Amino acid sequence: MAIDYQGRVVGSVSWYWECEQTRWLEAGIVIYDSSVWSQGVGRTALVDWISHIFATVEVERVGMTTWSGNPRMIKSAESIGLKIEGVIRKVRYYQGVYYDSVKMGVLRDEWEAL
Repeated sequence: MAIDYQGRVVGSVSWYWECEQTRWLEAGIVIYDSSVWSQGVGRTALVDWISHIFATVEVERVGMTTWSGNPRMIKSAESIGLKIEGVIRKVRYYQGVYYDSVKMGVLRDEWEAL
């Protein structure tokens, strides 16, 4: 789903089954337009998206994976209630540096309590 900001598409949100049989769902977000970074656009879209997922899909947890090279994403996700659930160390190689994969998630009852 596209993220519209002031009449233009600046990114998108998505979700997919990591394992549909066990109802393991992962969400994602990308903001293509760097001019809107750090303005709360992604945070607002992620709140709306996670709320939509819990309202329309029978799952107890929404997960998301990012990397340690994106501290703004980690901070934004934590600010809306996602918790770091695990870190897979040095599995992402980018421009000569290894980064961690950061697994985050929120449970339905945690989300509803916010």
